[in-house]
Amino acid sequence: MIAIFTILILIACIVLAFFILIQNPKGGGLQGSFGTMSSQVMGVKQSTDVMEKGTWTLISVIGGLSIISVMFFQKPESASKPKAVKQTSAPASGVKK
Repeated sequence: MIAIFTILILIACIVLAFFILIQNPKGGGLQGSFGTMSSQVMGVKQSTDVMEKGTWTLISVIGGLSIISVMFFQKPESASKPKAVKQTSAPASGVKK
């Protein structure tokens, strides 16, 4: 189950990195190069809103998956059962005066 959450988190991180690289608050960056088609369909203002909402959504998804994945971690067997300490030396016999 941990593997599934890890894969989902990695995919969300890659998509988030793509969203962050595309947007630039001053209107330049990669969105200026690839945004010509989307600006004709949705408009420039709306494409910026979609990118911002997508960024916040993916951040929330990554945070939520990280918190949920902690519930599926199991403690190792050795940590749950304390081992008896093995005594290597003989106990002290009577005290001589």
